[in-house]
Amino acid sequence: MIPVHVNTDIILPQGYSEYEIDSDRDLEITFSGTGKSEVFVRIVKCPNLRIRTFTGADAAVTYLFWNDCSAELKTDESHEVMRDGDLRIAYGECNQADTKRTSWVALRERGAHALVSSASLVENRKETKMEVGNYAPHTLGEMKNFAVVLKGGKLFIDAIGKIVKGAYGSESHQTSRALCFEDGQNSTILPELLIDENDVQASHAMSIGRMDDEQLYYLRSRGLSERQSIMLMSTGYLMPVTEFINDEALKEKLRAQMEEKIARL
Repeated sequence: MIPVHVNTDIILPQGYSEYEIDSDRDLEITFSGTGKSEVFVRIVKCPNLRIRTFTGADAAVTYLFWNDCSAELKTDESHEVMRDGDLRIAYGECNQADTKRTSWVALRERGAHALVSSASLVENRKETKMEVGNYAPHTLGEMKNFAVVLKGGKLFIDAIGKIVKGAYGSESHQTSRALCFEDGQNSTILPELLIDENDVQASHAMSIGRMDDEQLYYLRSRGLSERQSIMLMSTGYLMPVTEFINDEALKEKLRAQMEEKIARL
């Protein structure tokens, strides 16, 4: 794990690397990838974090940003993807502090692809505004957001898919789902598609709701208690985010941390 305490420009190595952000002051960090890289970034402390990433032509870069902050975290991010580049970003957060994130992704050249995904256990306020923009022909932008919202939690997601004029043959797709179990939570999801080109494909799907009574009945008919059923459903919603990184030891550690948080529901 490489510690990051000051403003830094990072040239990503091939393969897997880990970074830990722990600072009492605001930081700006740039990641540049030109090959095949997997990156795990644990955020322990940083009041205001500015992140810039660059995915070069034919590069394939995956990021998993894991929020472990005990105080409010504000992030401002921009990500650029060049010709035939493949960018995958995942955000995992089970912490109890507020989060305010703005994330902008630009598919700059033909064949660029980006997937932005998040999994949040919401006990406080989690606010996210993300935009994936197709700025070149034959590009693909995807967003997948999943949250379990607990009593007292406030979730706000503004997901924007944008295809500009001239970005023909492009696709923009998004899915956002929030699961809650009791009254006293507040969830808002705004799926937006801004399309200025005819020869494209675009879609969005959104759902906010309590656990389905039939699903709960089915699980309980198999011998699970109501609490065990809720834990199982929450795990199914959030656990896939750990699959973004192929390091098995890290996966097990993150799964254990997430299961510990869910077990307290």
